[in-house]
Amino acid sequence: MSTPLHRLQDLGQSVWYDNIHRALLDSGRLREYVDRYAVSGVTSNPSIFEQAISGSSDYDDALRLAVEHGTDDPEALFWEVAIRDIQDAADVLRDTYEASGGSDGFVSLELPPRLSHDTEGSVQLGAELFTRLDRPNAMIKVPGTREGIGAIEELTVFGVNVNVTLLFSLDQWRAVAEAYLRGLERRIDAGDDLDVTSVASYFISRIDAKANQRLPSELHNRLGVASAQLAHSAHSELMASDRWRRLSFSGARPQRLLWASTSTKDPALPETFYVSTLAAAGTVNTMPEATMLAFARTGEVVGTMPTDSAEAQVWVRRAAAEGVDLEALGEALQAEGDTSFADAFERLLGCIRTKAGELRSEDERRKVRP
Repeated sequence: MSTPLHRLQDLGQSVWYDNIHRALLDSGRLREYVDRYAVSGVTSNPSIFEQAISGSSDYDDALRLAVEHGTDDPEALFWEVAIRDIQDAADVLRDTYEASGGSDGFVSLELPPRLSHDTEGSVQLGAELFTRLDRPNAMIKVPGTREGIGAIEELTVFGVNVNVTLLFSLDQWRAVAEAYLRGLERRIDAGDDLDVTSVASYFISRIDAKANQRLPSELHNRLGVASAQLAHSAHSELMASDRWRRLSFSGARPQRLLWASTSTKDPALPETFYVSTLAAAGTVNTMPEATMLAFARTGEVVGTMPTDSAEAQVWVRRAAAEGVDLEALGEALQAEGDTSFADAFERLLGCIRTKAGELRSEDERRKVRP
């Protein structure tokens, strides 16, 4: 059965599912979403895992087994259960990966927020997790912070697929695109193949949610899409450059723009607003379940995003006249997003610590029963 999600796929945009949990995999629902809703990738983050682990008993057996094997550190326990989820999801999407020639079908695992400003630590753990995942269609999520830029380049050199996260402005995107290109060029210089893939996750609705607080109503919900259009236009220019043509000729895959935070924050907007307006070939849209299902039911694909940024520039200038600078807004949002993910990760570790303690106590009580 064809849905509006399949029409996005037909125009060249990948539909990724922004959620993961054990029941999704054990029930076969992810396979259903691949078959029924054209899902061709999965993204995760600390908030998603925190909700999955704290909101169910689905992970109790895996946590109990890890505890029995002597694992006590909450972060180490998290990697035990998260890696299994990512591996199983990657296996569901392996056919998609193979059919796309290695450009789609990915599942992302995010580095802990404690490494957001630690280049060396990000490279070390990113490479370690990628090795442990042992799936060609796994990605490591790295934030596009100043310190993350260096990690993106180094991980690309090492052949690690990278999903760059927490991007909110054109300058932030330019920096991570440059890091990816440098990584590819260094692989060529070293005589390595270019069998590596990357996406750059550009957060949309959060831009509007913050900008709306400072803008008149006629400018509400304009900057998110305008910012995406600027990035899409700049990406198109990069793909037409001699530098990229040389890399492409050598077998490089483009770092695709991935539209994240595409659920609406403003109740005045249709739930499918950002999906419809961000339709563009060669990009990815990752959606939470409610947004994905709403678009499958009632979504409309009325056209594709223009590569000309003239209209977007008008909205950016109007916002600037009201005192809202898009780049400054992006810096603030990246810092806030970094803090938000750090808080979610701490809640996640606290939840795992509590559950592990409860499971350990249960096992001890069983041992002393007559």
